[in-house]
Amino acid sequence: MDLFSALTGVARIGLGLAAVGRPGYINLGRDTDLPADRTVEAMRERAHTLLDDAWAAGVRYFDVARSYGRAEEFLASWLPGHDGAIAGSKWGYTYTADWRVTAEKHEVKDHGVATFDRQIGETRALLGDRLALYQIHSVTPDSPALTDRELHRRLAGQGAVVGFSTSGPRQADAIRAALEVEVDGRRLFRCVQATWNLLETSAGPALAEARAAGCEVIVKEGMANGRLAGRDAEALAAALQQPWSPIVLSGAAAEAQLASNLRAASLALTADELDRLTAAPEPPEQYWQTRASLAWS
Repeated sequence: MDLFSALTGVARIGLGLAAVGRPGYINLGRDTDLPADRTVEAMRERAHTLLDDAWAAGVRYFDVARSYGRAEEFLASWLPGHDGAIAGSKWGYTYTADWRVTAEKHEVKDHGVATFDRQIGETRALLGDRLALYQIHSVTPDSPALTDRELHRRLAGQGAVVGFSTSGPRQADAIRAALEVEVDGRRLFRCVQATWNLLETSAGPALAEARAAGCEVIVKEGMANGRLAGRDAEALAAALQQPWSPIVLSGAAAEAQLASNLRAASLALTADELDRLTAAPEPPEQYWQTRASLAWS
């Protein structure tokens, strides 16, 4: 199944609901991006407004996760009547903040079989057969998800395209290790979602290898969790114009942000402009240390 091969133009931008599926997240500027009232009802309304606007503009891929609060629920209640929408979700983190902005822990990571069994059931209960892509959330080189053969067999049999997302300064190592995983002689993972932006470009060569191996590529955090605010169009256009043909996620929390993000699809950067924009990334260790220091708000 080719998830994204027919998508062009604005449809190469997807909408991720990490910022609006729960009241607290690490994106900068949330005090002004979101309503003061962050009840479930208010956040559902904001998510549905963004989904409506994205759909009307031509967006067709929508990205959620078990740990994004109620994002799967918000997406599931919007999907009826939107034939052609492609839904992707992720498992491996459990949301633990109990709908609070301030919590000791907002999510707990576990890539074990028991967590997979529980979370695939929870996701299917909401998204049913609309789930097209199911990804392991935040794979790192030391993740047991790369070596657990029983988990691999279960992933291969769960019905949706199998993918994974990556995080941390060794994204490239995780991607290359995942490309080696096979079940019954066939590559297990057919989609990789990685952080790539003007400040963190280190995964680029590995993403090119994944694309050459037949994997779909999704770029997340193209705005560096708000650190590139004000440069929306050129930052996302730089990601869209990478040779590994990614789907690039907008993580917009407000209508104006989404409109600004979507302008990236019509912005054609020259080779010189791309070189200039990507000329001074941060060292990966520095980038991920800065990201880890961002406060939930």
